[in-house]
Amino acid sequence: MNTKIIKNYSKLRVELFLLPILLLIIIFLFLYLHDALNVMGYIHIQKNGFIFINSYLGQFPSIQSNITQLGNGFIFLSFLSIFIIYAPIIWETVLWASIISFLFSKSLKSIFAIPRPAAIYDNNSFIIIGKTLSGNNSLPSGHSITIFTILTILMFAFMPEKIKYRILYFFSIITIGLIVASTRIGVGAHHPLDVIIGTIIGYISGLAGIFINRKYKVWNWINNKRYSPLFILLLSSCCIIFVTKIIGENLIIFYLGLISLVISLYKIIVVYKKNHYRHLYAQ
Repeated sequence: MNTKIIKNYSKLRVELFLLPILLLIIIFLFLYLHDALNVMGYIHIQKNGFIFINSYLGQFPSIQSNITQLGNGFIFLSFLSIFIIYAPIIWETVLWASIISFLFSKSLKSIFAIPRPAAIYDNNSFIIIGKTLSGNNSLPSGHSITIFTILTILMFAFMPEKIKYRILYFFSIITIGLIVASTRIGVGAHHPLDVIIGTIIGYISGLAGIFINRKYKVWNWINNKRYSPLFILLLSSCCIIFVTKIIGENLIIFYLGLISLVISLYKIIVVYKKNHYRHLYAQ
């Protein structure tokens, strides 16, 4: 699996950055033409769209509160923990991409300083699910960046050989990503363009992570089995964190994340024991 993913990543070209850059330019021109390159203009042009989407998605609070957790890198990555064993290249890429997405998110939120919906609208005029977020850090959506950063890495990792299947595959992944990212509107945390721009930046971050990891093998020690005790310790700690989350919020997504971690932990322990005994017998 690891070899196939490396081969898929090697096929990618820098031209893949052109489409997201073009989309960002189109959004910029759209805002410019509607005199919305200022805080109030940006918010006003989206108000009706936000209220409409929020009022519809907000009718399913349980689904929204669970799915939106995937925008938390800690939660999403728990489902990828098994790849530490079978496809460490994914984790090498995720680490680079996470650094890039973090820098994008933190810097752009500070630069734009767009108020979140709860900071600008009457809180009784829309649906808020979970914690009320009311800071001036709405643009871009950090959860949307995280979702598309990871999905982009997975999308190119497992892309089919045949073009006709690849198109359907890409479309399916992107659609799933947009559905997950849209929950940020459903829970009342972000404006629509916050989410759209976040998904584009997430795609750029994931793609950048792939290209950087192809050139700089800083994280290739992940594939070294002698570091298995480190991962056993990390996954065990993550399991404890998930248990505390379950006690605090009791969301289904946390149970699923915990199950994924336990399975990965078991697999890593088994592989480590086999390698350890093989090394002893070799001596």
